[in-house]
Amino acid sequence: MNKYELAVVVSAKFGDEERAAVLDKCKEYVARFGGNVTGVTTDEAPRKLAYEIQKQKEAYYSFILFESDNSDTPVELENRLRLREDILRFLCVRLDEA
Repeated sequence: MNKYELAVVVSAKFGDEERAAVLDKCKEYVARFGGNVTGVTTDEAPRKLAYEIQKQKEAYYSFILFESDNSDTPVELENRLRLREDILRFLCVRLDEA
């Protein structure tokens, strides 16, 4: 089973409930495409961005760890997340076995 990490950058203009809804939707996408969420880490306070993204200077970073046997899961996730306007940036990487 392959292990992956999905990093999601959500705008700081959203409240706690809206950010939680975005993360729940991301976890739902993982489950829909054959993945199993093993952990979630979220910032408590917004971080200053190195450069502005869509006129935003701060954002919340969240990391979702998941496992999947299906190699198409990261591709399908990226296709769905690319369409979402509430996510500033995202990155899905495969973690090493070590």
